[in-house]
Amino acid sequence: MGHEPLIHRSEALALGYTPGEIRGFVSTGRWVRLAAGIFLPRDTYDTADDYGRHLFHSLAVVQVASSDTALSHVSAAVLHGLRPWRISLDDVHLTRNRPSGSKRSRGRVMHAARVDECDLREKYGARVLGVARTVLDLAASEPLEQAVVLGDQSLRQGLVDIGELEHAAGRMGSRPGRPRVLRAVRCMSDRSDSVGESRSRVLMSREQLPTPLTQVDVLDSAGRWLARVDFLLPQHGVIGEFDGRIKYRRDGVATTDAEDVVYREKLREDQLRHAGWVVVRWTWADVETPGAVAAKIRGAIALAQRGSGPTGTFKVRRLATQK
Repeated sequence: MGHEPLIHRSEALALGYTPGEIRGFVSTGRWVRLAAGIFLPRDTYDTADDYGRHLFHSLAVVQVASSDTALSHVSAAVLHGLRPWRISLDDVHLTRNRPSGSKRSRGRVMHAARVDECDLREKYGARVLGVARTVLDLAASEPLEQAVVLGDQSLRQGLVDIGELEHAAGRMGSRPGRPRVLRAVRCMSDRSDSVGESRSRVLMSREQLPTPLTQVDVLDSAGRWLARVDFLLPQHGVIGEFDGRIKYRRDGVATTDAEDVVYREKLREDQLRHAGWVVVRWTWADVETPGAVAAKIRGAIALAQRGSGPTGTFKVRRLATQK
């Protein structure tokens, strides 16, 4: 999505529109005012989703801000193509390279913090903080789950790697929020396929459960592929699956036909259990219920301890973003 749809008052006047016509376009709703002297056609605004609207607002606000500011936090995330989860899009966030002077006004939050040149990027012609800095800024200011979901997304899309995040965190020094940032970065992974999987890992960490392997291919005793699973606790003989929606696979290809999915998933689980694994599943409702996921996993571990253990093996799959 580009910024070309933005209409500047000066450009409209140069094209022959009068101040009265411009006011009329706004008052009748034909144009949406995004910032002082910057507008957007109503149809473009109405057909954009929440992220698209925030992008347009961000591009407009930064154009009327002082030249030493850059889009940051959730606004920078949106410009980088990320989709923040449960982080408010109500305000445009900017950061000014100053030690103090943060302030909030209607529709805008101005942060004051150190900004190095290496942190700056350009997107759609606007100054914006880079992905690593953005992930850390949100990790310092948002709850752990929201921060990890965003970090996982940026890693999965190849916008940043874990080494860059760790390096950026190391440069924070004694900056406020550093302990929160370090904890969040330790929880991030490029192997989460969904928000639910990211949240599940955070829950496991909070409950001090064993750290799982993620997105693992499970093989039988003859080395034949059985399934790709979301979470694997190999030392405990347990497989964990997050069922956020129908997303089962046949030979690695997603299928969504309901009857086909249910039937094939039953065969898949039968094979895994026959190979000695205990399979436990949880849903969005479980993730939203305190203690529910942890109770299911602990129950599965206890059940596995009474069995003979898996007879097959597993293989951590190579990700497309890995070199």
